[in-house]
Amino acid sequence: MYILKNIFIIILCVLFVSACNNGQEQRELSLIETDTPPVAHTLNMKETVGNLDSCASSRLKILFTGDVLFDRGVRKWIERKGVEWLFEGVKDEFHRADAVVINLECPLTDTISAINKKYIFRAEAKWAKDLKKVGVTHAAMSNNHTNDQGRRGLQATNHHLLKAGIVPIGYGMNTQEQVRPAIIEKDGIRVAVFNSVAFPLENWMHLENRPGICQLNPRSLSKEIKKYKSENKNTFIVVVLHWGIEFQSLPTRMQRGDAHLLAESGADVIIGHHPHVLQPVDTINHTPVYYSIGNFVFDQSPSIARKSVIASVEFSKNGVAASDIIPITIEQCRPIRGNRVIIEN
Repeated sequence: MYILKNIFIIILCVLFVSACNNGQEQRELSLIETDTPPVAHTLNMKETVGNLDSCASSRLKILFTGDVLFDRGVRKWIERKGVEWLFEGVKDEFHRADAVVINLECPLTDTISAINKKYIFRAEAKWAKDLKKVGVTHAAMSNNHTNDQGRRGLQATNHHLLKAGIVPIGYGMNTQEQVRPAIIEKDGIRVAVFNSVAFPLENWMHLENRPGICQLNPRSLSKEIKKYKSENKNTFIVVVLHWGIEFQSLPTRMQRGDAHLLAESGADVIIGHHPHVLQPVDTINHTPVYYSIGNFVFDQSPSIARKSVIASVEFSKNGVAASDIIPITIEQCRPIRGNRVIIEN
């Protein structure tokens, strides 16, 4: 009788946990089955941020990082130490900036709906709140991994970022929304941040009026920038591109040509990632071009993949006032800060 009673209690516990898990899955599925985004989605169009007193400076400082992955080897560290531990070496720098834009290299979703591809990532939805705590304000979503859990995963990622107070860039229900820049403002200084992935995605097709990310190539994107600049003459433009060839230390000839085209179209700063390694920083007609700023939170072991930089850009009312790089070494999957290097424009 004692054994039967214990078995009965165990069965009840299993059923209770199962019901809770099913309820969580249904809640997430219900939130992403609608094509109507949360009210906070308007932050995609206009977001005013400021970790500093807006009267303290006449400059707007934005930090840009490379790839942030919360799966595979990084997941093991998160489960042991937590997300905030990963950013201990840079969070003070983050909080001193007015905005921090990361490249989010994985979907944030509790729903598993993987597409068929070689490398598939997924991070827990609750980790979005931890990103906000360490100072992240914006997440670039146009890359080759935020779609790893399909369109539902994309919708869920957008939702969880917004709920945490982080602005997604490059995501939308149609091309018009996907190409729409995030606006960062302070003391009358206005910056528009565009985000696109510049190469075809594995086993993925862009569908109009369906959840997706911006997949405009640099030529098409340059037309959008030129149009936007003509209508917003007092707004400075940053282009965040996922482009290039993995583990190559130099940009391709096509990338260099595309950078010239984007600069001529009105881009004031160009930030690149995807190669997982550092590439040169160039200046084209006073436009800083960071071809690849490397990884940031990542688990790759080659030494060249563990060298990275944070691109630090300051804007005044006259344009780019300063552009620096903050060297980063990745140890135990987390970024460790080095000494700042000033780039001469």
